[in-house]
Amino acid sequence: MSKVKAVPEGFHTITPHLTVRNAAQAIEFYKKAFGAEVMNVMRDGDSIMHATLKIGDSLLMLNDEYPQMGSLSPLSTNGAGVTMHIYTDNVDTAFDRAVAAGATVTMPLMDQFWGDRYGLLTDPYGHKWSLAAHVRDMSADEVRKAQEEAFARMPKSA
Repeated sequence: MSKVKAVPEGFHTITPHLTVRNAAQAIEFYKKAFGAEVMNVMRDGDSIMHATLKIGDSLLMLNDEYPQMGSLSPLSTNGAGVTMHIYTDNVDTAFDRAVAAGATVTMPLMDQFWGDRYGLLTDPYGHKWSLAAHVRDMSADEVRKAQEEAFARMPKSA
């Protein structure tokens, strides 16, 4: 008998699992916005109790809200403290595709002091997504110096 892998094939040690309002629509959005491929969907009547999507080389799980089980989306809880991060070769195209699919720009895509071209989006289901391409290798000292310069240019809050 072969040994069963504790981490199934294709999964990584950490796999994001999102609760969304209207999982069927969310799946279509993630397909359009991020090129997600549907790996499987398990239904409970009209609800999706579990789905696995593949984005690039990573898997994402999601399900509909189940308030009776305490499973609520950010739309029901006024936000979540999680941001999904995608590194991609062509971040400008990926960012524009997500916006065209219905994501809201939270932070415009731009070159950042740490060496990434980076921007933030919020999807129609309340989840935050950061998209980036690493464009410049930098030493820790170079990043520290660039951060100090960037922060010195920021307006001071009252």
